[in-house]
Amino acid sequence: MDILLLVKTFILGLVEGATEFLPISSTGHLIIVGDLLHFNDDKGKVFEIVIQLAAILAVCWEYRRKLIDTALHISKQSKAQRFVLNLFLAFLPAAILGLAFHSAIKQYLFSPITVAIALIVGGFAILWIERLPLNTATTNIDAMKPLQALKVGFAQSLALFPGVSRAGATILGGMICGLDRKTATEFSFFLAIPIMFAAAILDVYKSRDILSVSDAGLFALGFVTAFLSALVAIRFLLRFVATHDFKIFAWYRIVFGTLVLVYFLKLS
Repeated sequence: MDILLLVKTFILGLVEGATEFLPISSTGHLIIVGDLLHFNDDKGKVFEIVIQLAAILAVCWEYRRKLIDTALHISKQSKAQRFVLNLFLAFLPAAILGLAFHSAIKQYLFSPITVAIALIVGGFAILWIERLPLNTATTNIDAMKPLQALKVGFAQSLALFPGVSRAGATILGGMICGLDRKTATEFSFFLAIPIMFAAAILDVYKSRDILSVSDAGLFALGFVTAFLSALVAIRFLLRFVATHDFKIFAWYRIVFGTLVLVYFLKLS
């Protein structure tokens, strides 16, 4: 097996897991790194989908008790029913818009330059939101109201533009809607499960003809790497938000986005 290809696979798995749940755009990083590594053909794009699934499974593992408890009590516990309803309402906007504009987004927006611009704009948006006098009175996911969940869902739909960051849009959108930082972060984790599973299944189905058994080893390496690095990132972020704001991620987006924009503009 090609050692260089294995290294590329490992790097992309690491990038996906490390960035998926931070407000810096995993999709944007995968597009940029995949382009730099020349691993951005059709099969490379399917690989990115597979490793995103690994990151979502890391959330399922980390919150397995909450998910199992909800599944066991959904028929008789109002708390579990409200949690599922909130996820459904938050899932809807991005699901509907994603289905409507999926092909156009893939065709016109998946490029390093558009991602770099989104990273920079998103960085300034984070700095602006962090300066707002937010009323974050909701301190527990089970206390979320359906209207809050729906608003977070509309915020998440902004992340259909590559480089915006699904995690950033949902966390900061949640804070604007009255969730405290930890609750908004945890809800972002849970919301990633239905939206990313749906997106991944759709993409894999559309790309099924270019997959082969010979790819299994590479995909497995990327999958495991993404899963483990995502677990680390989830635990890091939960500790981080307990005592920090998101300004450091905003400045990272601005600096990184600017460097990427300059680099690819020079190439074009």
